[in-house]
Amino acid sequence: MRFREQVPKAFDFLDECHRDKGKPPLPDWPAWCYAPVAGGVTAAQRTGLSAMHAGALTALAAWRITQGIYRIDPALYGPLVETPIDGDIPADALLMLPEWCVYVETPGAVSYGNIPVLGAFCSLEFDVKTGGRELRLLLDVNGASGPDLVPCIVHLGGSVEDGIQAAAATMIRNTGGVDVGQSHAARLWIDPARRIISLLLYICSLNDFSRRGNPGQPSNPEPKRTRRDGWKLFPASGPTEWDVGVRMGAALRAAYQREEAGQDGTPSGKQVRPHVRRAHWHTILSGPRKLANGTEVPADQRRRDLRWMPPIPVNIDDLDAMPAVIRPVK
Repeated sequence: MRFREQVPKAFDFLDECHRDKGKPPLPDWPAWCYAPVAGGVTAAQRTGLSAMHAGALTALAAWRITQGIYRIDPALYGPLVETPIDGDIPADALLMLPEWCVYVETPGAVSYGNIPVLGAFCSLEFDVKTGGRELRLLLDVNGASGPDLVPCIVHLGGSVEDGIQAAAATMIRNTGGVDVGQSHAARLWIDPARRIISLLLYICSLNDFSRRGNPGQPSNPEPKRTRRDGWKLFPASGPTEWDVGVRMGAALRAAYQREEAGQDGTPSGKQVRPHVRRAHWHTILSGPRKLANGTEVPADQRRRDLRWMPPIPVNIDDLDAMPAVIRPVK
């Protein structure tokens, strides 16, 4: 739906909500949320749109500020979208989205039932009443009657899989969930959501972005002072395309080529052959290694951060030295 054409004042209302957050009577909310869906409900009501569109309206209002389109390198996309997200992957990792709302392309490997998913608008929600946090996805699908946006909600608390199952249980409960058909419909979004979350975890965890062949870092803009309206955020003039994982993609291609060429180490087995290590969690120590008097800080007393590690090339050229190769999409 073309919300901007249908409700020209709705986005302006949400812009005002973002600008005035924390100022009575508006509550405050975290910086990673552009505006809560509760604001979208009010915006919908004020513009004659059904409240059922509030989530989509809020996400698109956030996306229009940056209009970031994220395209995963083809060599990385396949193994990344197939990486399981079960286990104890903390949902808080998804709070590190580089922009308030990102559009992630999903060519070929993601479907909603038997309907291809072209991409997804991905944003973060903060419930101002309960303090609950959610990842909200709008699946961009080609339905029988034309393009459509299918909403998906993942609760953020505990592990990612916990959030998916909690959201599915809520949907089943809200729809009655008394028969197999209703239960299946309520879970139809889970597989595409898992695949898209795999992509989002990479986007959130590594600074591996480039634009037009040059390294860069997407971010939310700062408001500008205007004479009439004071501080104000201005929507992007057009989409900004970000290539994601071009260095990793180049490294993966090099690993595959060396394997195909048989360059997999010495016969003695002393050298580990080039390969791709499965995505996994890795504990990283941080903080001072020594006290002011020079005493070593024991490892168990240093800060431990559990971080998501995407598929890693092993025994190939240094990742940072790999060129950023941009492959045009036909």
